[in-house]
Amino acid sequence: MTLLERLDQVPAGMTKPAFDPAAHGVGIVHLGLGAFLRAHLAIYTEDALAHSGGDWRILAVGLRSRDSVDALNAQHGLYTLITRDAESRYRVCGAIAGAVHAPSEPQRLHAALAAETTRIVSLTITEKGYGIDARTNGLDSDRDDIAADLASDVSAPRSAVGWIVAGLAARRAAGATPFTVLSCDNLSNNGAVLKRLVVEFAERRDPDLARWIADSVSFPSTMVDRITPAQTEATRTDARAALGCEDHAAIETEPFSQWVIEDDFGNGRPDWHLAGAVMAHDVAPYERMKLRMLNGAHSLIAYAGFLAGHDNVRDAMTDPALVRRVETHMRAAAQSLDPVPGIDLDAYRSALLARFANRAIAHPTYQIAMDGTQKLPPRIFETATIVRNRDGDIASFAFATAAWMAYTRGTRDDGTPYALRDPRQVEIADASRSGKTPSALYDALASLPGFMPASLRSDDKWCATTITHLTTMLTKSMRAAIDAT
Repeated sequence: MTLLERLDQVPAGMTKPAFDPAAHGVGIVHLGLGAFLRAHLAIYTEDALAHSGGDWRILAVGLRSRDSVDALNAQHGLYTLITRDAESRYRVCGAIAGAVHAPSEPQRLHAALAAETTRIVSLTITEKGYGIDARTNGLDSDRDDIAADLASDVSAPRSAVGWIVAGLAARRAAGATPFTVLSCDNLSNNGAVLKRLVVEFAERRDPDLARWIADSVSFPSTMVDRITPAQTEATRTDARAALGCEDHAAIETEPFSQWVIEDDFGNGRPDWHLAGAVMAHDVAPYERMKLRMLNGAHSLIAYAGFLAGHDNVRDAMTDPALVRRVETHMRAAAQSLDPVPGIDLDAYRSALLARFANRAIAHPTYQIAMDGTQKLPPRIFETATIVRNRDGDIASFAFATAAWMAYTRGTRDDGTPYALRDPRQVEIADASRSGKTPSALYDALASLPGFMPASLRSDDKWCATTITHLTTMLTKSMRAAIDAT
C-alpha cells in the first residue's frame, strides 16, 4: 500500500491534510529539496491552505541529487513529518505537489519558472549555495556552478542564481508579472543579498534584464528557525510503524518553529500569517537575535562538542561545563542586541537551552560544524565586535573561534580523523601547514582573506585570549579547554 492509498486510512492520532491536495494548483517553486523545506516552509503553506485555500502548493526542485525527488514523486508529494519531544507526533503533509530534478529535467523546471501561475520562487540551498565570494560579498565567478552558468546557455543553469535569472528572463520576454524571490536561508539580510547576486549575475548576461530585475522584482528578507536533523533509518522505521506503509520522504523535527517574513510580495502570497508566521516591516532584529544567540551558540557547541566526543547537540547538553560555556555565550551575545519586538531575551535564552537539550532530536555536531568560514563571520566575529564596542566581555567569542581553529586540524581529541567540509578547505590546509605553533596557526587562519575583521585581528586582548584557548586545546585537549575556568 502506498502513502496516497493509505491517506484515507490514517491511524487515529495522526494528522492528515485538512484540504484536498488535488484541488489546489502550484504557486510556489522551491529550489533546494532538503529536509528543512518539508519541516518549515511546506508546513506553514500547508496550514495556510487549510485556512484560506488558494493555488499555493509547492513544486520542489532538487538541484543535485535526485533521491529525494524520486521519493516524493513516488508518493505524489506526500510525506510524514515526525515532531519529536517527550513523545512523537505524526503528520502526513500535502503542500508539496511534486518534485523536479533540475539537471535531468531542465525544460520542465524552465517551464515552471516561466509559468504565470508561479508567483513565488523560494530557496533553501544553504549559505554556500549562493556562490558568494567571502572576500567581497559579491558573486564568486570561480565557483563551479556560477562559472558554468556565466559561460553557457542560460536555458539550462546549474546554480540557483542562474535558474532565478533564467526564469525572470522568460517572464520579462513574455511581458508577464515577475515572481517574488524568497530566500529562507541563514544569511543576514538574505533578501537584499540575494537581490544583489541575482542582479550582478544578470548584469553579466544582459544589462537591460538586470535593470528590470532591480526595478520590478521583490526579494523579501526572512528569518527561519526550526531544528531539522537529516533523515535517518530510524525516521523511516518510525514512519512505517505509524503509517503501516513505507515513507521514504519522512523527516523529523522539533516542536518549535519560527518564521519572520518581510511583507513585500509583488505577486501575492499564501496567508502564512494565519499559520503563525510573523509578517514584519523589518526582519533584521529577529535575524540578529537568532544568528547571534542560537547560531553562534550552535557553532560553539559544534566545534568544542564534536572535538570533545559529543556526536549530537543533545549529548553536548549533558556536559555541565560545556553548558555553562553555552549559556555564558548566549548572555554575551544578547549584549549585542537592541530590543526585539515581542521578544524577552532571557526567556528566549531559556527556550534555546531547552531546545538544545531535547533528547528526542539527534542534531549532529559534525553537520553544524561544516562551512565554518561561511558561518563564523556573521555568527561570531560580527557579534564579538559589537559586544567589544559596548564594553562587554568577548572571551566566549574568542573561545568559539579557537575551537574552530582547533577543528581545522581534522582530528578529534581521541585521534579520529574527519573531513573538514568547508568551501575554503584548500586555503585552510595551507594555513594549517604553516601554523606549527598555536600562535602561528592563529595568525595563519586569522589572515585568510575576507575572513576575520581587521578590527579584531588588531585587538591585542582578542588575539591573546584566542591564542590562550587554542594553546590549551592543542597542547592538552578540548576537554581541558572546556573545563578550564
